[in-house]
Amino acid sequence: MQKFVRPPLLVLMLAAAALPASAAPERIAALVAPFEIKGTDPTLSGDIFLKMSIVETLVNADSSGQPLPGLATNWSVSDNGRLWRFTLRPGVKFHDGSALSAESVVNALEVSRSKPGLLDKAPVTAIRAENGQVLITLSQPFTPLLSMLAENRAQILAPASYDNSHKVVQIIGSGPYRLTSLQAPQKLTVTRFRDYWGHAPAIEQASYMAVGRAETRALLAESGNADMVLNLDPASRSRLKNNRKIELMAVSIPRSVLLKVNAGHPLLNDARVRQALSMALDRQGIARAILRYPAAADQLFPPSVAQWHNPGLTPLVYQPQQAQALLEELGWKPGADGILQRNGQPFTLTLTTYPDRPELPLIAAAIQQQLRDVGIQLTINTTNSGEIAAKHHDGTLELALVARNFALTPDPLGTLLQDYAPQGGDWGAMNWSNATFNQTLADLVQGRNVAKSQTERQQLTRILQTELPAIPVAWYQQTAAVSKRLSGATLDPFERTFGLENMRWSE
Repeated sequence: MQKFVRPPLLVLMLAAAALPASAAPERIAALVAPFEIKGTDPTLSGDIFLKMSIVETLVNADSSGQPLPGLATNWSVSDNGRLWRFTLRPGVKFHDGSALSAESVVNALEVSRSKPGLLDKAPVTAIRAENGQVLITLSQPFTPLLSMLAENRAQILAPASYDNSHKVVQIIGSGPYRLTSLQAPQKLTVTRFRDYWGHAPAIEQASYMAVGRAETRALLAESGNADMVLNLDPASRSRLKNNRKIELMAVSIPRSVLLKVNAGHPLLNDARVRQALSMALDRQGIARAILRYPAAADQLFPPSVAQWHNPGLTPLVYQPQQAQALLEELGWKPGADGILQRNGQPFTLTLTTYPDRPELPLIAAAIQQQLRDVGIQLTINTTNSGEIAAKHHDGTLELALVARNFALTPDPLGTLLQDYAPQGGDWGAMNWSNATFNQTLADLVQGRNVAKSQTERQQLTRILQTELPAIPVAWYQQTAAVSKRLSGATLDPFERTFGLENMRWSE
């Protein structure tokens, strides 16, 4: 049974983590990252439940993003692309002992697509069970479907997870670990599920703790009170590399640091202004001084997203003088304080960001100075990441510095559909639309001409590079400090899993 208690203070949690191993009846692998657990609803915290191997999805993905069997062993699609048929893995049990069935999968997917996410954007007309298989009917062909079924919010939960109103009240998955306690928003614990259908994990018990401050996470790794710590800041990486008890790991991931732009704002509604902002950014300097690895983003998609990285694009480069000249052409003149003015209005904006990823506030400060150098004044608002979505919806957002994960689905097409559709998206476009982009995206989504799909991807990236509804700043590496007490740890480039089920104690 899952135990739900009021969250203790962080200081008490850290004190508990500092207890000697002999004080615990079982050895517990302690994993730490900055991501809060926002409750049992998969639309809010499904990523944590998937990363901790508590839940599973119909479809998995390999290291290059290609679909792999998950709870479905195979699938087929009709000639017209409108009917998908999934064969389920036999012998799968949920953590409450109930059996995985086509009916339970249908129930989970119906709940998932009734809520905001990705699956609700698929043209699904019906999901039904038939002869032990799951059938998904579409109103039109939809190539990203497999990717969306691999997304964490499409996780398959047991029927007992839901109340009568289809609200998730407890997490009953089918993964190699079952949830034993949940202390939202900061901690959960798991134990090995002995009836798991697949390979039995070596580690019996584990915990996850959300710790927002990068310095605190690094101290937990350094002191040995955490076995795997993710999202290290550059200063901590430099310090921890000399610790003989820790192995530092890094992997290039399909995630980009972006300036999300309100393209409907009076100061930002001209693409030439957004181009000037881009020219004012010293991406190489930011990568060198803050991230401390080669990460300057000269386009939206990094080379690790091979199908979407477009080598034919004119790269985004640092051109502050051209930025000033372009702004001058648009009527902006420096005032007595050096801040640009037009018709008596100063060029001042608020940049919203969040500390979950410790480099973001530092990058925001660098951007503030770089834009000040061309006459644009920024005020930085560092707050909860949820404020960005809230400000997007109430229309008050001006600029936001975000780290956008293009591996929400193994094919970034699903994320593009969410972020850059005509209505925009919380983490993508705001008050921006382009008719050619919309039509090309629709053609690619429906797979109307497979032979032209790569040309269509290049067309989409070219428009984004020119219009800049979001301005690329840097590409990402995922980093971790892993105790040498553990072996078998790896970093998933798609950030679907912490890989707990593949780890074992090495001492």
